[in-house]
Amino acid sequence: MGALDQWTVDEPWLDLHCALGEGPFFEAETKTVRFVDIKKKRIHTVSLSEGMHSLKTIQLDICPTVTADIEGVDPRDKILLGVKYGVAVLDRKTGQYELISRFYDPNNERLRSNDGAADPQGRFWLGSMTDFGLGEFQSEGEPLSPLILWLMRWHDVARLGSHGGTGALHCFTSAGGHDKLVADLTIPNSVGWAPDTRTMYFTHSKSREIFAWDYDASAGGVLSGKRLFYRHPTSGEPDGFRVDKDGNLWSAVYGEGRVIKINPHGEVVGEVRLPTRNITCVQFAGTELVITSAADEAADAAPRSRSLGGAVFRVDVGTTGLDLFKFAM
Repeated sequence: MGALDQWTVDEPWLDLHCALGEGPFFEAETKTVRFVDIKKKRIHTVSLSEGMHSLKTIQLDICPTVTADIEGVDPRDKILLGVKYGVAVLDRKTGQYELISRFYDPNNERLRSNDGAADPQGRFWLGSMTDFGLGEFQSEGEPLSPLILWLMRWHDVARLGSHGGTGALHCFTSAGGHDKLVADLTIPNSVGWAPDTRTMYFTHSKSREIFAWDYDASAGGVLSGKRLFYRHPTSGEPDGFRVDKDGNLWSAVYGEGRVIKINPHGEVVGEVRLPTRNITCVQFAGTELVITSAADEAADAAPRSRSLGGAVFRVDVGTTGLDLFKFAM
């Protein structure tokens, strides 16, 4: 394999200091980008051409984790949200939301949603995971001793092979019901489809793996043939991704300050280097890649990574992404 395609981004587009920026989504009709700050419970919208001066923010009382357009609905009026308890519809003019389908797990209070996407059938795939501060070895608000921190790290390593965890990948339908398709996950992340929609991809961040299924659109989106598509070889965790028109996955790598371009054979063929470590997700806006990040408050954080953690970046990568599907209400 030849040399990697490489891009370097030195400065942020939006220096917003998000605690956990995620879920960028390009609204082609209005040429705006929306994204969430999960920890600060905010949804931001920014004009691609006007930048920071056009910033509009909706403050919620619940953490939004991902958004999607709704079939037949103007996204300036209403959009779909992943939230702590399941899936909701947000009225963007009033800032009010309505929960339309819940996770049915008995330990629901310990869970929140994470990343997700609508599929070609109009269903919404959404991951669930343990909520902030509610890890297995921690009670909310209690400080962690060095021994407990060591036990948590050991426990995470021990789980990598079995993928054991309280999270899952769910599929919500327009009728309000849903199925749990994959269980025992720790940090379920992005879902996406190949250009011909015959392959569905899914990232499990904690195990540093991206999986693929055969996806049969003619049979209503039946999945079969689960297989490992990509395993990340270093300590960073694959996070949110998008698929380009040629079938390459562009995946953020949390903890490594980069986005990697993975070809349809599962090989890394390019990378975007960024000045802060905790890169969370990407979104195509024309030939530009919009990239979100999270705060970097670790003791070993470099000053620049710390100062730019939570910023949003953009870079022209010379190709376009696939349009995201809409949820069918």
